[in-house]
Amino acid sequence: MLSTLKSLRALSDPTRLRIVALLEKDELSVNELQEITRMGQSRISTHLGLLQDSGLVQSRREGKRTFYKLIGLANGTAGEFIQLAIRGSKELPEHDGDKVNLKRILNRRREQAQVFFNQVAGRFDRVYGPGRSWQAFGHLLLRILPPLSVADLGAGEGLLSELLARRCKKVIAVDNSERIVAFGAAKARKNNLDNLEFRLGDLQNPPIEPASVDLVVLSQALHHAEEPAKAIASAHQILRPGGQIMVLDLLKHNFEKAPELYGDRWLGFAESDLHHWLEKAGFKKVEVSVVAREEQPPHFETVLAGGQR
Repeated sequence: MLSTLKSLRALSDPTRLRIVALLEKDELSVNELQEITRMGQSRISTHLGLLQDSGLVQSRREGKRTFYKLIGLANGTAGEFIQLAIRGSKELPEHDGDKVNLKRILNRRREQAQVFFNQVAGRFDRVYGPGRSWQAFGHLLLRILPPLSVADLGAGEGLLSELLARRCKKVIAVDNSERIVAFGAAKARKNNLDNLEFRLGDLQNPPIEPASVDLVVLSQALHHAEEPAKAIASAHQILRPGGQIMVLDLLKHNFEKAPELYGDRWLGFAESDLHHWLEKAGFKKVEVSVVAREEQPPHFETVLAGGQR
């Protein structure tokens, strides 16, 4: 029999309200709840255990993973408690971010290619294979690229721009440092990259004609922008219909020395913020996911965000 007091205690914590609201939409694994809430595994497991012990949540095994879902949602006392919990969760400051991250997780489930990459992520650079390297894969992927017109915003000295220029139709590298632009332009001339053009400008207002490029890249540049959302909106304006944006940047972190050491304005970004800014700018088919984590402290994580105009 459901214990009223036990259920009330279980739902007295804001984190457990968040979990209940997330499980209303679909069953989720511990790892998925971790990724949505950005909480540790032990903390999530503890909260799930309390909810399960109170008779509000049940679990099932699938291989090595355990999935959790709500029980008693349709009717009865448990259903009443759960509906109150869901209403209460909407008043929490994390609610909107949880909704965005949940949507991203559920969309990713439907993408089989993404499932494959999740399975191999983290193993590639730990297991030796003769002739297998990121450098080799990079050149392979460049050969696959069609002859696009690309804008590399916040390009710095243009390492990525140079690589793209060896395959793309035209690459416009934008940076706000005169010295860096001059250096990059000289290096492009030295390497006979006539299709690589460096321009001095701000990535929030890039000196590029509207609807003139097929791809916009912001690689570790957005956390230097004064207004990241404005930079993403400007990228939308310079893209042709059907063009794409790709943002590689740091996941939100707590390394407070970053501004002093690297000149960063922002300590990375939450996936939900990037997703929101892309949708607000008008991008469709938005996808955001963490693609790398550094082994050494402070364990920076890299997030890849993309969308189509």
